[in-house]
Amino acid sequence: MSATDYHHGVRVIEISEGTRPIRTVSTAVVGMVCTSDDADATLFPLNTPVLLTDVLAASGKAGATGTLAHSLDAISDQTKPLTVVVRVAQGETEAETTAFATARTLGLRAKIDNDTGWHKSLSNVGVNGVTGISADVFWDLQNSATDANLLNSKDVTTLIRKDGYRFWGSRSCSHDPLFAFENYTRTAQVLADTMAEAHMWANDKPLTPSLAKDIIEGIRAKMRELKSLGYLINGDCWYDDNVNDKNPLKAGRLFIDYDYTPVPPLEDLPLRQRITDRHLADFAAAVNS
Repeated sequence: MSATDYHHGVRVIEISEGTRPIRTVSTAVVGMVCTSDDADATLFPLNTPVLLTDVLAASGKAGATGTLAHSLDAISDQTKPLTVVVRVAQGETEAETTAFATARTLGLRAKIDNDTGWHKSLSNVGVNGVTGISADVFWDLQNSATDANLLNSKDVTTLIRKDGYRFWGSRSCSHDPLFAFENYTRTAQVLADTMAEAHMWANDKPLTPSLAKDIIEGIRAKMRELKSLGYLINGDCWYDDNVNDKNPLKAGRLFIDYDYTPVPPLEDLPLRQRITDRHLADFAAAVNS
């Protein structure tokens, strides 16, 4: 019954205004395309996405040929993420089938997302199950004249050996300096999906000032949460009068602006060492105390 309809009596009208909680989208999910001629066709039908909740158990039905079983084992060495697999037919030539060994990277990325967060880059985290790499990469923590440093300077992440093997390098291949680091790109993607998916509730509601306020306050609350958890340096949300004039508003369009500052990785740490005699100034006092 509408509030404007005649009614002789008492009625309760539910008011559902206010901010809504925003849930961050899940990122610890792996998706890959693999081959295997002898995999269990029931569990891994050809050309069909399959959701795996236990990659280690699924690897037992992945067969012995192709890349499927090895990829699942490589992921399970790092963590046990939700994994979506599409099994495809083996190529007629090796070139059609061979791919870079990215499964351990995917598994490690999912592990970092789960254990630390998407704001942490892939670099300097031990990779389980790696016993060697195909090319020698010279690396030294205090020496810039190394293979690893040269690769990193060209925005290429490599594997180094230090207490096992670990990826070394936090930069992406983006031409935009704003997204120079891998975790900057991930932060942007996670925020975009999180904010968009969290506001379906607002679509088609009456476009009133209170609705705009609820959206803004909800995003601000999410920014405060992400800041307190260390996922962001900070962020804010606001209403811009310049773009929200009467024309877009009467067309049912509301522009909401927000910004954020991602957490930069500590890539270069210059420690400035000095020798001094100032700590001898209280030597006598220490002796006589």
